[in-house]
Amino acid sequence: MTRILDVPLVEMDAVVDGPINTQVSTQLRSYSKWAPSEQGVTLVWRDLSIYALTGASSDRQRGLKRIINNVTGVVRSGTLMALMGSSGAGKSTLMSALAYREPHGTVVQGDVLLNGRRVGPFMHTMSGFVHQEDLFVGTLTVLEHLTFMVNLKVDRRMSRADKNILIDDLLHRAGLTMCTNTRIGHAGHEKVLSGGEKKRLAFATELITKPTVLFCDEPTTGLDSFSARYIVRTLQELAHRGTAIICTIHQPSSELFSMFHEVLLLADGRVAFMGAPHDALSFFAHHGYPCPAEYNPADFMIGLLATYPGDENSSRRMAHRLCDLFAVSPMAEERDVLVNLEFHMAEKAEFDIEGHHGRRMRNLWWYKKIYWLVYRAFLSVTRDSSIQTLRIVQKIGIAITAGLCFIGAVDRTQTGIQAMQGAIFICVSENTFVPMYSVLSTFPQDIPLLLREKKSGLYTIGQYYVSHMVAMLPGLVAEPVIFMCIGYWLMGLRPTLYAFGLTILAAILTMNASAACGYFFSAAFNSVPLAMAYLVPFDNLLLITSGIFIQLTTLPDYLSWTKYLSWLMYSVESMTIVQWENVHNISCPVEPNLPCLEDGDAVLDQYSFSANNLTRDLCALCGFYLVFHFLAYLFLWRRTKK
Repeated sequence: MTRILDVPLVEMDAVVDGPINTQVSTQLRSYSKWAPSEQGVTLVWRDLSIYALTGASSDRQRGLKRIINNVTGVVRSGTLMALMGSSGAGKSTLMSALAYREPHGTVVQGDVLLNGRRVGPFMHTMSGFVHQEDLFVGTLTVLEHLTFMVNLKVDRRMSRADKNILIDDLLHRAGLTMCTNTRIGHAGHEKVLSGGEKKRLAFATELITKPTVLFCDEPTTGLDSFSARYIVRTLQELAHRGTAIICTIHQPSSELFSMFHEVLLLADGRVAFMGAPHDALSFFAHHGYPCPAEYNPADFMIGLLATYPGDENSSRRMAHRLCDLFAVSPMAEERDVLVNLEFHMAEKAEFDIEGHHGRRMRNLWWYKKIYWLVYRAFLSVTRDSSIQTLRIVQKIGIAITAGLCFIGAVDRTQTGIQAMQGAIFICVSENTFVPMYSVLSTFPQDIPLLLREKKSGLYTIGQYYVSHMVAMLPGLVAEPVIFMCIGYWLMGLRPTLYAFGLTILAAILTMNASAACGYFFSAAFNSVPLAMAYLVPFDNLLLITSGIFIQLTTLPDYLSWTKYLSWLMYSVESMTIVQWENVHNISCPVEPNLPCLEDGDAVLDQYSFSANNLTRDLCALCGFYLVFHFLAYLFLWRRTKK
């Protein structure tokens, strides 16, 4: 059931007074064929009840707690509705259910229709949802963020020029033209977006697809009065263009309260009022609760419906009495007529979901999604000094320090054997533990944004994970190369191109396998402390079975298999083979009773290594890299699915 707005489409104006650039307004028509058509929608819900599961998932005594109780309502195109109530009234729960974004563990009963069609996954493309918490990649600029989002959200047939026009329009409409090249940032960073600017950027992100319904969760919370008024004026402009808007709002000022077209008041999960703000005051005054002249109307009504500690029973009785009075009021009857009419018309008409795009929407190709995800991840990695720059500086410092310590100690003598193995262990350990621990915070830190963007259908978990691997790969190659180019020659290791090349290859594979292990633990556990609690004992096993501290053939039979789980053993063995293979005539001490390893084969045998295992070791390192990444992907997919 499609409704075309009777109101003509106005030219896009800035939220602040004054029109935007006329050229931009004219150019907007060039991409309008790719954007959703301006058609009216009506969102209705009838006898809607929402329950939350209580107790642990393994608890047999799990129950249901009712949050929303038999609620009915309607919001139409061009309407700006405020969803209000005291804390715990069910505002966010109701809005999430209407947007088809209810959280896990929620049971929804009742009917929710959008233009006659029961809501479903299509709501993610037809509606926008501005969350209370603004989640962004802080290292990106405003322009880079919008470029990324536009390329993932719009029709893939849109030209680059049309995308640039759309981005310019979004910047103007959100009032962010002066912040185009400013980094979004995190708290405590220099020159980042303010709270109001981040909120406007969140609005601009949701407006990319021109949603017909927009849901906003506490859009003015934490903002000053000017920024809050700016946000609500933005919502008014969107409603004027035909968008149906529902937003939860907490204690708005008198000015903001009067700017809404309709207000829906909730009390203990029930509807206490639904209608125009001035009618709400008349309704409460008519039933004996007039708002004093000096009171904020919103504060007065929320306080009237709130449950007060120590006086729960009487306050609940008063709230339920008002809910009962509204249920039999003329305004409720008018609402029910509209809702029943929508349900009656829904039985005889169909709404073309694809039709709201004007043309059938075609999503971006999967490989281009990976390209843009790599673009964003690479920008984040290169700009975050704690991830890349500081680690490279650290690598250079450690390589110089370690190299100076081993100068003159590594040679082809009996005393030089131990120094050689010590230098090899430094090369292996330095490319193992730093990358492993540095990535532990990756997924616990990124999971909120990942879940939000995945729910919006921007990309899949596989595309996200592959792009993250690709973005990290240059650093995981550059770091061991830099370390070995400095440390290898200072330590005095074997001065041949063959040995140098294979040692660098082993170091690169070691670092990548270690980082993959870190990603696995990061994906498997919800927090960094919990991941470290399991990773530290695992690291001890790696060290013991590396072949440096104990002869591997002396391990007990019941523990001998553990050496095959240690990529440190494969890494140490491969570098040892490279350094001692085809080495003959190692000088022995003058004293005949002291042990003497006469050639490289004897050295390898001393550490339970074999020269025939070089290819096996390098392949094993590649295998660890693939297996750990596969396990990390499985655990990440499981976490996001739950």
